[in-house]
Amino acid sequence: MAYEKLKELIEGSDNIVFLGGAGVSTESNIPDFRSEDGLYKAKTKYGYSPEYLISRTVFDTKPELFFDYYKNNLIYRDAKPNKAHYALAALERQGKLKAVVTQNIDNLHQEAGSKTVYELHGSVYRNYCMGCHKFYSLDEMMSIEGIVPRCPDCGSIIKPDVVLYEEGLDGRVWNAAQRAIEEADMLIVGGTSLVVYPAASLVGDYRGNKLVLINKSTTAYDNMASLVIHDSIGEVLSSVVDI
Repeated sequence: MAYEKLKELIEGSDNIVFLGGAGVSTESNIPDFRSEDGLYKAKTKYGYSPEYLISRTVFDTKPELFFDYYKNNLIYRDAKPNKAHYALAALERQGKLKAVVTQNIDNLHQEAGSKTVYELHGSVYRNYCMGCHKFYSLDEMMSIEGIVPRCPDCGSIIKPDVVLYEEGLDGRVWNAAQRAIEEADMLIVGGTSLVVYPAASLVGDYRGNKLVLINKSTTAYDNMASLVIHDSIGEVLSSVVDI
């Protein structure tokens, strides 16, 4: 019944925006570092919380600790797009989905074929020298010897284009995502418990009456939604979208 209603809502919409979180990537076997398991791993091996380990403070003052954690816990080069990624790319090709707004940093939406993707927290696939600003791909950055990647040209540290704790979001990306959600006739929120701010606040910018929440657990916004489905985001979307 819920799947039928979702399909009906999608068919009656032509300006859909998808807002997604870590749950979209966990179905591609990318662990959520904020989960209990991720928290346990960080505390056990490093003695700190994940939020501290990927903070700007640690990047600036303890780069060896930062990159040891970052390289081993936030980069999954073998991960592949899952059913959710492909379903969203298909909806975009059909002209129904206008944008994906993601909290993930793994590039899987683009790999699946999505064109308009607003990456609120950046991407591990973009890296820049803090001295001369030279661009480095993920493979180039990872191939540099030593735990802390330094630019072969100027010797400065290469920083991932990822929003760290204590850093602000990219204003242009945020504004574009906000505008897309404000203009949407349907907002699908998936794979997120909506507890990470400011990303979760974007739900409040939606002005339509077709808010759909797809997540395995409940969220604080469930009572605001037209439809709530507590299930796998990949299974749900692939059941109602022809990939």
